[in-house]
This record gives sequence, structure tokens and C-alpha cells, in this order.
Amino acid sequence: MIDLIQKIEQRLQQPLPGRAAQLRMAHVTRHRYVDAPEGARQAAVLMALFPKAGDWHIVLIERNANDRDQHGGQLSFPGGKAEPSDPSFLDTALREAEEEVGIAKQTVKILGGLTDLYIPVSNFQVHPFLGYLEAAPKYQLQAEEVNQVLEVPLSQFKLPEVRRQTDIHVNPFITLKNVPYFDLDGRVLWGATAMMLNELLELMAGD
Repeated sequence: MIDLIQKIEQRLQQPLPGRAAQLRMAHVTRHRYVDAPEGARQAAVLMALFPKAGDWHIVLIERNANDRDQHGGQLSFPGGKAEPSDPSFLDTALREAEEEVGIAKQTVKILGGLTDLYIPVSNFQVHPFLGYLEAAPKYQLQAEEVNQVLEVPLSQFKLPEVRRQTDIHVNPFITLKNVPYFDLDGRVLWGATAMMLNELLELMAGD
């Protein structure tokens, strides 16, 4: 299984799939909002891989539904906004993952960063970092932020039926038509998280 990690390390020495890969899992309107404006808020997420049952898995969280949070109730990677005390965006990602789901930062071996992504609805520029653990994490959830953790095998994303399109009701007044998403056993993984994940999947699939 270590072959995948070695492959990713090699791919990270080459140009990243970048925004083209991200936009393949984005609604058509997202093509207008590629670059972050000056003054955008900064955030970081951790894309954590770990071995389980002969396959590499990735950690996703389901955020608690919250009327004050545009991303409440959605699936995402552990992460959050950068604090002035964070030495770097990588430190932000590691701190937030430890706070939200209890992944101890010393257990994470960082492979590198992927392409940043601007989220217009919340005005965040998100910096994704990819790392792996040698064993399944022991979770401790931040109850006010996280409803549950999902451990998804990477092999699941290779199934063609996982990639679908649907209408997303953003709010009572806005419905996005034909939004690309990953169907995770009936759960909808869409938006910024699906876009960042697709860059990782194309990175792993590249020659």
C-alpha cells in the first residue's frame, strides 16, 4: 500500500492538476469565481489518508447544521479559518484537524499542498494539505462543530456511478441545476470539498 504514497510524492514534484481538475467537479457558475479577491479570508483543510482493510481511506466530516454557517450540514475535510497565532496555513490545517476530530498533529506525515480554492459564498481562500497516518485515527469530535466522521475508501471514487449530477437547494430562493457531486452511499459530496478532492484523484491517476 505504500506504493500509493510513493506515487503521490512523485506526482507532487510535477505540476499539479490545478484548477482545471477542481472545475471538473464544479457547477458552471463557479467558473466565474476562480481567483480570490484581495482581502479574502484565509482557511486551510487537511486531506488525511490512512490504511484500513487493505485500502487507503480519506477522512471526511459531516458538519453540524447551523443557520449561521453557509456550509452547515455539508460534508467537508477537517479544517477552518487561519488564526493570527498560526505560523503557517499548514499549521492551521493541523490545528483545526486536531480540534475538530482529534487527529494528533504529530501522527500526520505531510506530503504537500494542493491548489488553493476560493469559496465565494463565504469569501474564504482555502489551502488544502495532503497527509497520511500509519494507522486509523482515534477520533475525538468537537461536538459543536462536527456531527460525525466518514472514512471513505479511495477505491470507491474509482466507480463511475459515484460521479453524478443533481439539483442543489442552496437556500429557499436559489437552486443550482445539474451540480456535479460524488455519491457516497446516498450522501452528497459537492462544492469546494468535491473540487479539492477531484484534484487529488487526478493527481493519483496521472502518469
